Amino acid sequence: MFTHTYPNFAKGRILRTDMLESLRDYPHELSDLYFREYSDGILAGVSVQVRENSLIVGAGIVKHGGRIYTLMRECELPYEACGQEIALKLRFYPAEKDGDFTVYRTELLLVEADEAAPDEMELARFKLKEGAKLRRDYRSFTDFATEYNTLNLLHAEYAGFRQSTLHPELLRYFAAEMMKSRTANPHDLVFAMHCLNTQAVDREAILHYVAARSGRDYKAYTNVQIHTQLCRILEDAGSGGRQVPGGRFGAPQRMIVD
Repeated sequence: MFTHTYPNFAKGRILRTDMLESLRDYPHELSDLYFREYSDGILAGVSVQVRENSLIVGAGIVKHGGRIYTLMRECELPYEACGQEIALKLRFYPAEKDGDFTVYRTELLLVEADEAAPDEMELARFKLKEGAKLRRDYRSFTDFATEYNTLNLLHAEYAGFRQSTLHPELLRYFAAEMMKSRTANPHDLVFAMHCLNTQAVDREAILHYVAARSGRDYKAYTNVQIHTQLCRILEDAGSGGRQVPGGRFGAPQRMIVD
């Protein structure tokens, strides 16, 4: 049955081990229950800000290997221009005994961008030319995929329902641009409002929207491919929505005159 139990600390009562264990276990059990159906990835926070010579990783919560990790204060990581694609990753280490505690440690790293290893999680990436400045003030939705001198969030692993999803910042930007386009397509309006009202949009919802809006069959796109599809949808909406329901982008349209 459902219960709500807490220890009674009072003068004259014996302090038992199970009373202390309840205080120790409750926060972990609660977070594990709440995020049980979520995939590994960023759960909240962990924003990456750009300064002149360093990246600032904000406080937040991540999930890895079914375990919840918290960062209580921001961390700073210096970077430099090298002309190569560099990934900001979080590396996870095995448990260590530290006095009275068991600690699962992590480390922020800037390494050459590649597929994340099982003990790693990507937060962002960039390719910075010498003499240029790294930026994250995106000028358009397509700008999120700019190759050089721009912080790229497309490969960030963000937690979603049973599978990772796109970073909320991308989808909120897409939704804002879609609403500015004054689209009348009901798929666009519903999806844009969902993006604006939800912290993390499930990957299934994104893929079904892309399929419905483009008139193509459902397909499990990668993050980069989803961004490309959303760029095309946004372009179509901005041009007045030439696509008819069930049609394809750029398909010729017929006009019947009675």
